[in-house]
Amino acid sequence: MTINEAAARTGAAPPVPPRPVKAGADDTVEVRMTVNGTPAVLQLPARVTLSDALRDHLGLTGTHVGCEHGVCGMCTVLVNGEAARACLLFAVQLDGADIVTVEGLGRPDDLHPLQEAFGRNHALQCGFCTPGFLMSSYDLLANKPEVTEEELPEELSGVICRCTGYRNILAAVGEAHRAHPEGIPAPGNCGRRALVGRSGQGGNASDGQEDNAGTTASLAKDIVLPSGDPTIAVEITTGIEVSEEKIWRVLDDVHLLARCLPGAELTDDLGDNHYAGRARVSVGPIKLAFHGLAHIVEHDRAAGRLRVLAQGQDSGGAQTQADITLRTEPTQTGTAMHADAKVYLTGRIAQFGRALAGDVSRRMFEQFADAVAEAAASGQAPSGPVKAPSAMSLVLAPLLDRIKQLLRVGKRRG
Repeated sequence: MTINEAAARTGAAPPVPPRPVKAGADDTVEVRMTVNGTPAVLQLPARVTLSDALRDHLGLTGTHVGCEHGVCGMCTVLVNGEAARACLLFAVQLDGADIVTVEGLGRPDDLHPLQEAFGRNHALQCGFCTPGFLMSSYDLLANKPEVTEEELPEELSGVICRCTGYRNILAAVGEAHRAHPEGIPAPGNCGRRALVGRSGQGGNASDGQEDNAGTTASLAKDIVLPSGDPTIAVEITTGIEVSEEKIWRVLDDVHLLARCLPGAELTDDLGDNHYAGRARVSVGPIKLAFHGLAHIVEHDRAAGRLRVLAQGQDSGGAQTQADITLRTEPTQTGTAMHADAKVYLTGRIAQFGRALAGDVSRRMFEQFADAVAEAAASGQAPSGPVKAPSAMSLVLAPLLDRIKQLLRVGKRRG
């Protein structure tokens, strides 16, 4: 049995040193691995599979999940140089392992020979099985360059194509094999660089020593937002009956400012205007605890402008990224604070829907503005923790706003 056959049928991976401490299914465990040449540090429950760790925690969604039984082969990746089923392996088993996913094969501007062959031979079909076939065929050609074209159907039978496009797939693998009879070239997109995730998001990974925020978000020194449209865009203006000078005393003090954020806590100052922190959001049955990073990219007191990039991720894979700009301007009664936020959501938090996510964001900003006003007036942090909005408050807020409007109209008429 070849290496490829064994991996395809059993999901087995080269042995790694056993972990010295037992962990429960939901216990959080630190896992360090190298993924596509980039060191990564993950804090995740022991029950999380490698496929979920790659997709939900690192954003490498090229690894597809089909059956989750190790049968279809969609989740095939390379573990320490050999093909393995990512859905059959727990991430905690792979502490210290070297992982290569389909994203590591080639770059958009410099495809791997296998990727080029699949394109030329129309072997992509719907594309769902393509990552599995690419990684499985790479493993085959790298470890058994003497394979014959007659043997290809059996050797590649560990991956299922639901479109039944096998002929074109076999033609593509055969073409790549003929072009490189001595062995297929190594993956061309592995190296010390950003982990590229959904919508192009990513960041420069460290050597694994900077894990203050508790997840891979803390490894990124540069927050790169997705290139597409945000999940929600919020523009809010709130009047605060405190002078602009006092408001900026709060905005100038990062630690005091963090105390005003609903459900948030500053955990570390990483230097160079980068800060690690955590936040909790709870709406109905969905409860999320984010660890993340914030970068103050603009702080202009004279112009009354503060801009922050932020990203966070919870252990279940929910991820949020935001580009937030705060602007202040003096008014006759105090200060007008404007917030312009572009928010990108993936994972469970995206289940909120655009309308509810927008309501949560607006309510959080209102709470933030109230906390800033309290801190500006007293010169101290708010008297108690600023809690994130609850489901009940979101339901009651529109009703209370309507009652306030009616009362104001009644006073004017009176």
